[in-house]
Amino acid sequence: MSRVRNRVNKEAWKKLREVCIIGTGMHKFGRWPDKGVEAMSRVAIQEALDDAGVEFDDIQAGWCGRVSNITSTGLNVFGAMARNGILVDNVEKACASSSTAVRIATWAVAAGIYDVVLCVGVEKMERGLVTAGVGGAGGDPLDAFFAYQMGLFLMPAEYALRAVRHMSEFGSTPEQFAQVSVKSHKNALMNPYAQYQIDMSLQDVMNDVMIADPLTRSMCAPSTDGAAATVICAKEVAHKYKGKPITIAGWSSGTPEYNPRAVGDDVTEGFVRRMGQEAYDLADVTPKDIKVLQVHDAFAPGEIFAIEELGFCEEGKGGQFVWDGAADIDGEVAVNTDGGLESRGHPMGATGIAMLAEIVKQLRGEAGDRQVPGDPEYGMIQNMGVGGCNIFILKT
Repeated sequence: MSRVRNRVNKEAWKKLREVCIIGTGMHKFGRWPDKGVEAMSRVAIQEALDDAGVEFDDIQAGWCGRVSNITSTGLNVFGAMARNGILVDNVEKACASSSTAVRIATWAVAAGIYDVVLCVGVEKMERGLVTAGVGGAGGDPLDAFFAYQMGLFLMPAEYALRAVRHMSEFGSTPEQFAQVSVKSHKNALMNPYAQYQIDMSLQDVMNDVMIADPLTRSMCAPSTDGAAATVICAKEVAHKYKGKPITIAGWSSGTPEYNPRAVGDDVTEGFVRRMGQEAYDLADVTPKDIKVLQVHDAFAPGEIFAIEELGFCEEGKGGQFVWDGAADIDGEVAVNTDGGLESRGHPMGATGIAMLAEIVKQLRGEAGDRQVPGDPEYGMIQNMGVGGCNIFILKT
């Protein structure tokens, strides 16, 4: 893979302390009308603390990712465990909120400001299509940005338009996009935290309700309730705790770049490709080193686009890559082994940490029936949000 000049100072990153994840926890994703964000978060946090062998009083700072009603969420979530006066910050970056929380926490620990911190992501979502506000003090649609006025800010429409172009330019097929969902549902059967544990055939997916041609309902992530948490610490103190440390070897983060062929400003080509290269460079690896990968498949085409943009196959070959089984658990690189957003579920504030939790389980060899064979040494996540993207590379 060609190298690009980092927008992050690699030399400075290498001089910082190594940072690792020593504990993860989740509340099962799904619909929980009888539970609030505090109740779900307590389950995820306690599981992460137990996994790490850390007491809540050992936590020196915290970050909470949430998209809706963010103002007091962090205080309430951490306060439900104990009000011990530590720093708690709320983080919002749409679907990339909790991975952004982890990135900020990583910087703080790497810089030596804290030794042990906690990140949590949580969400309760309304049913139906997620849309963005139109802006303007009076909510006037004419004050909204151009893509919204043109009807291009509906996520299913953006991904559908890009899928149609991919089919036109590269010969990919609706069946190949649908196969992403077939694989995701198969993987989710082995994940007790997944919202949808339903086996679906290709015909089932193709014949489901059409949302935005060629995307059927089964090819779209559901709105979901859930929580996920992770304990992060300096590697030099990890030996004090029981959780097997998984090192954060590299990361990248950024916002969309202008592209004259882009469909919209969230899934533009180019910036994911660049960010992937930056993360590989910081971690001193290439795509060939990555054997397990979590990508942001809010819609089935997103998995295919990410596989291509992150360098796991040639541009235009992602559909065939999935169709041939190369993204299966026993394939060239196992993709979305927990069912991904489409089947595990997508509580927006919790998704990024859930992705990291799956990679941690895989690199520890703790993923059970969905374990990737061959003792993978490196894993990677790509978590998209309106306003930017986070990529992490983890290693044993």
